[in-house]
Amino acid sequence: MARSLFTLDVDAVRHNVRTLRDVLGEAELWAVVKADGYGHGAADVARAALDAGATTLCVATLDEAKALRRAHGHARIIVMGPTGPGEVAGAKRARVELTVATDAPIPDSVPVHLKLDTGMGRWGLSELPSPDRNIVGMMSHLASADVDSGFTREQIRRFLDATAAYPDITRHLANSAAALRYPAARLDAARCGIALYGISPFGGDPAADDLRPALRWESEVAQVRRLLLGDSTGYGRRFVAERPTWIGLVPVGYADGFRRDMTGTDVLVGGDRCRVVGTVSMDAVAVELPGELAVGTPVTLLGDGILAEEHARIADTIAYEIVCGLNTRAPRARRDVIGV
Repeated sequence: MARSLFTLDVDAVRHNVRTLRDVLGEAELWAVVKADGYGHGAADVARAALDAGATTLCVATLDEAKALRRAHGHARIIVMGPTGPGEVAGAKRARVELTVATDAPIPDSVPVHLKLDTGMGRWGLSELPSPDRNIVGMMSHLASADVDSGFTREQIRRFLDATAAYPDITRHLANSAAALRYPAARLDAARCGIALYGISPFGGDPAADDLRPALRWESEVAQVRRLLLGDSTGYGRRFVAERPTWIGLVPVGYADGFRRDMTGTDVLVGGDRCRVVGTVSMDAVAVELPGELAVGTPVTLLGDGILAEEHARIADTIAYEIVCGLNTRAPRARRDVIGV
């Protein structure tokens, strides 16, 4: 096995798209594949999402859009992040749509989405200008659909009030959390990211919303050591054996996306849940074993019930950050795709 092997299950992506489409009813599903598909591989996720009924791809930058255009020649692609005047010609050549979220002049040579700030306090116009003929969408961004129902409903109200005069322009507001929980936010289209990948936007078990994790991460035990009472493993002697303890060393670390603050999380070693102990190194983690195991015993870091949400709780972060930080490409890793 490769020291760090990532496997994308595109059947899981298709399943998640179908789940979301069932929830959305008549609203379109727009697949958010920025940040290389949240670390899963943008081109492959986009292909699976489009196959399963997504109608549009959303990214953060023009360069992401250009790369996606090379892989998907006819797909509708929207750049949701800020772009400058010097990028308009490139957007036109790439046949992508742009988002305007500041008081800068609205480009007239590409399709444009106007972004209204309804409470995110980030990118967004304070009020919507009268739309020109190249305005194809109006959008906003929900700040807390995963945690704050009151403010989410207030944002929905503000957006509906601001766009009521433009019934013929596509309105899109919902993210994954809102698509799953707030029917009033679904409108004409929903921009879904994290749920596409089978990760819960609420930080819980994705199965509760019929979502299937799409990414698997595997390695193997590269060395087995027996620590005696008082022996330690790793930098800073963070783990000191309180009894004779078998330790397995797995050849991935924070350079591969297994963060230092994930000490204490579980992985599977030969099918058994085992705890990561000591300080995570750049290229290695130590795992407390149930007994002496063979070198080469498989280790599952994501998959088979080991969830990104679990790692995120240990690291006091969100699963988005865990998967976006994975180093899934050569020369650090091998990446496979199944279900094609």
